[in-house]
Amino acid sequence: MNLISGSTPWPFTLPEAPAYPVLEEELSCECLIIGGGMGGAAAAYRLSRAGVDTVLIDKRKVAEGSTHANTGLLQVMSDKSLTACMNTFGRQQGLLFYRLCRQAVDDILALPDDLDIDPHIYPRPSLYYASSKDDVGALKSEYDTLIQSGFPFEWWEEKEMAAHFSFAKPAAIYGSNDAEANTYRMVHSMIAKAAERGARIYERTEALHCDYGSEDVICYTRHGKIRAKRVIFALGYETQEWKKDRGAELINTYAIVTPPLKIQLKWHERALIWETARPYLYFRLTPDNRIVAGGRDEPLTDPERRESRVISQCSELMNEVVKLFPETAGIRPEYQWGAVFGTTHDGLPLIGSHPRFPRCFFVEGYGGNGTVYSMIAARLLEDELAGRSTQGLELFSLTRTAKPSP
Repeated sequence: MNLISGSTPWPFTLPEAPAYPVLEEELSCECLIIGGGMGGAAAAYRLSRAGVDTVLIDKRKVAEGSTHANTGLLQVMSDKSLTACMNTFGRQQGLLFYRLCRQAVDDILALPDDLDIDPHIYPRPSLYYASSKDDVGALKSEYDTLIQSGFPFEWWEEKEMAAHFSFAKPAAIYGSNDAEANTYRMVHSMIAKAAERGARIYERTEALHCDYGSEDVICYTRHGKIRAKRVIFALGYETQEWKKDRGAELINTYAIVTPPLKIQLKWHERALIWETARPYLYFRLTPDNRIVAGGRDEPLTDPERRESRVISQCSELMNEVVKLFPETAGIRPEYQWGAVFGTTHDGLPLIGSHPRFPRCFFVEGYGGNGTVYSMIAARLLEDELAGRSTQGLELFSLTRTAKPSP
């Protein structure tokens, strides 16, 4: 699958990225991970730390799939509000989802102390603003739900925003417990640490097909074979080429990155910024003072059509930046791209087993919080493989049906 059109800056931030060999032999292991993006990296990191004999393969080089398009906003709040989650899945399950997101962001913030390649992970607050006056009521209801559930947020009126930013919207929720990351460096760093702990990593090694037995799974590659007790498929959006998920949908999304800005922006605490409109726009400010902006989601097209849309869609994204920060007028993006993006019909990722694939698990971190979902999956699957009871896999089941709250 052609995942990205245009150019992204992240590979230039790690010009001497670790490299790994092609598999040219027969191996056996406790757990095989297929996919070297965020889902695979997080799983390899946690399983190797737990002492699980792990092999990871990727048909490309590590971090060369959708990781290139990842814009690095890591948040507790999801595309699907806590209120909506409670209405869809019940109060207890909706709250569990948000608590798992909270735990995952905390896990991410703890990574730099354990990794040798700096993942450029930094704590950041978030501003979630009402796109119009019509959205204020629902936003206030969400704020009340978050506060009653123990999540620390502030309610901001228009005047508070005007005092801290170059723009003012009708209202906003402000929280201080999120993060940003250079996810390209983050993936490489986690996989390098897994390799240091004994995980065997192979690039340019495609899983051609698997045989599923009662005791193990045999994965065949072009020049090798892997016999594994368990398999984790972490194929990202390309999972849909391996199996179709009726609850998943692929779309196009777009993003830009400006050059490092020499002007002083009125941007409080370098907060992550997003909005209530759907599809939504989002913005962040990198440590070297570049603005990252994304959104303009639209139905999936062929790569050639997406390529032709990059210029116009990314021009509109820059216009949106100028609307919020008029001091950026005249600045042009240095990088701009369009990419495949996955969502689910009920707003939650897909994590867990599937009846057609014995002894296997899938990590499908679909949605705008995919990095956080990958960390949730890594923790849950580590517990599952260790035989520990887990809370969450039922919520993210690949065969789930949403049950409205009574």
